[in-house]
Amino acid sequence: MTWSIVAHDPASGAFAVAVTTCSFAVGASCPHLRAGVGAVSTQSFTNRYLGPAVLDGMARGLAPAAAIEGALAGDEGRHVRQIHAVDRFGRSAAFTGQNCVEWAGDRATPGVSVAGNMLAGPAVLHDTFAAFAVSADQPLPERLALALRAGEAAGGDRRGRQSAAMRLVTTEDFPDLDIRVDDHPDPLEEMSRLLAIWRRDRAPYLDRQPRKANPSGVLDMEATEAAWKAAGLDLRFRR
Repeated sequence: MTWSIVAHDPASGAFAVAVTTCSFAVGASCPHLRAGVGAVSTQSFTNRYLGPAVLDGMARGLAPAAAIEGALAGDEGRHVRQIHAVDRFGRSAAFTGQNCVEWAGDRATPGVSVAGNMLAGPAVLHDTFAAFAVSADQPLPERLALALRAGEAAGGDRRGRQSAAMRLVTTEDFPDLDIRVDDHPDPLEEMSRLLAIWRRDRAPYLDRQPRKANPSGVLDMEATEAAWKAAGLDLRFRR
């Protein structure tokens, strides 16, 4: 009941998942990421335990295909599951259970995987994958958004649309980007709007926040107060 794209950017080390569906709050269930390890989306009658299990396997050095196989081994519902992943070496793999609702399928190549079920047809995956491939000059989050929009234009989820999510990690134990559209008549349009706000208001300051390389972050009180004043805000730090 979903389609998604998982990707790895070797230049930045980023892992990302973008997903959309005609169900409520897809971001609460499907995307799973771990810095330095990989990205996973688990969908189609989702078993949320599969995402962490696949990440654990990849963290131990298993290739995505082996990590997925191991995670599914104890799942009696595996024939209605769909799961795909990419690791830090760019290896990717996907599994679509034999009882997933048509149209269902997947496509995995180095660094990226696309998978979906309950789709209007194979063109949804084809166009999602193609749009991602031809937008290599764009930043990774924008590429993911363009890819899903292309899949939506090809028919998307055959039931309709309701929610979308995008999550991206680089070096930290928490996401650099975590956008959720839980219930919206046009979730991909809303996700793109929120992405533009993130790009303007949050992305420029990520390297100033507390991070592993600088656990306290960077805070210049005078500069911050000047920015507040320029924005018309009467705010000051206590001295």
